[in-house]
Amino acid sequence: MTDWSSWIQEFINEVATSVAIIERDWEGKIVVSACNETFFQMTGGRTAVARRFPVPFDAMVPRYAWRELREKVNECFSSGSARELEQAYDLKDGTHWWRLSLNPLRHKFGDAATVDILLTGLDITPKMELTRQLEISTSRFRSVVDAAYDAIVTIDQEHNITQFNRAAEYLFGYSQSEMIGQPLERLIPERFRERHSKYIHQFARSPVNSREMNERGRIFGLHRDGTLVPVEIAISKINVNGLLEFTAVIRDIADRVRLMDLLQKEAETDELTGLPNRRTFFETAANLFRSSEKVSLFMLDIDRFKKVNDTYGHDAGDEVLRALADAGKMDSRERDIFARIGGEEFVALLPDTDLEEAHALAEKLRTTLEHQDFVHSWRVPPILFTVSIGVVTRAPDEDDVGEVLKRADQALYKAKEGGRNRVVCG
Repeated sequence: MTDWSSWIQEFINEVATSVAIIERDWEGKIVVSACNETFFQMTGGRTAVARRFPVPFDAMVPRYAWRELREKVNECFSSGSARELEQAYDLKDGTHWWRLSLNPLRHKFGDAATVDILLTGLDITPKMELTRQLEISTSRFRSVVDAAYDAIVTIDQEHNITQFNRAAEYLFGYSQSEMIGQPLERLIPERFRERHSKYIHQFARSPVNSREMNERGRIFGLHRDGTLVPVEIAISKINVNGLLEFTAVIRDIADRVRLMDLLQKEAETDELTGLPNRRTFFETAANLFRSSEKVSLFMLDIDRFKKVNDTYGHDAGDEVLRALADAGKMDSRERDIFARIGGEEFVALLPDTDLEEAHALAEKLRTTLEHQDFVHSWRVPPILFTVSIGVVTRAPDEDDVGEVLKRADQALYKAKEGGRNRVVCG
């Protein structure tokens, strides 16, 4: 080995990273003219095979790695510019990753100019392991998100969607590829967009990091086909490199809403006739008494209804009640409330109606029922029946619905005493 080569070898041995000098011999073959112990450790070679330099390049590098590395070496020789690559080497203690840099070295001997290559290697195994663990964690997270029963949607600080899982695809009717990068407002009904944007800005300034949104009333999402989807939302925020991201977990509650609406309707509606029930009538009348000065109502029941039940049976009696309900709904104005408050007793609440108008409306209904001048799909042969009606108007100082109804009942009693099938004002 020449003095120059000895100096190079001594210099390389002192370098902590993997280092080798690569050149072409007089036959043009690629050889390693010097390298340090770390280079041997990197490639898994033994110092015994390279007691004397130069050593053929192919003998120093594992066969599974030399093809790619040789290609970069040739590029570096031919172009005279640096090259980089990352390679994995399988050793006895496991796989190690290295970032290799190839830099051309130009030098002159007399009139001849030659190019060698300085190969340096940096062990990046810890970084690659960290990257691998991060990829595993990310993959696991994505699997959990995609398998979630609830829709999960993440938006960036500009309110553009960055995550849209499979449940979200099913809930809103869009594919993930269609929604990534799109503004969140595409999933919000137009009349709620401004309020929702203000809510997000408020939440961004709040010290609270997560909360539910259903406390503000019923919330709806917008399906691709334009239909509204009732949802329940929990929203959270995180700071990512100084920028806020918001993640919403969205649950489809359409079935729950249908059940709640059904229970609400059952609580407010008479099961037999479908009319508002006694509770709904009293609540509506109380609200109306507080907001309107001119209110009338009339109360009616079916004449000799017990005889109907005794003669035709209770099923027929129920059918008469349903027929009366259909006629009452047909004759009611849009603002009126026609309700069944018990047994064969019905009541009509008439806003902005004086006693004379109320009497006319009651008389019209009485006549309709007497002549069966209404549409009803009878389940039994049609049964003739009549009603008696008592009409009253709320006095200016009268706030008790029960007292007004009591006066209507007294007028109804007078109609019964007067021969039935008539209207009496109280």
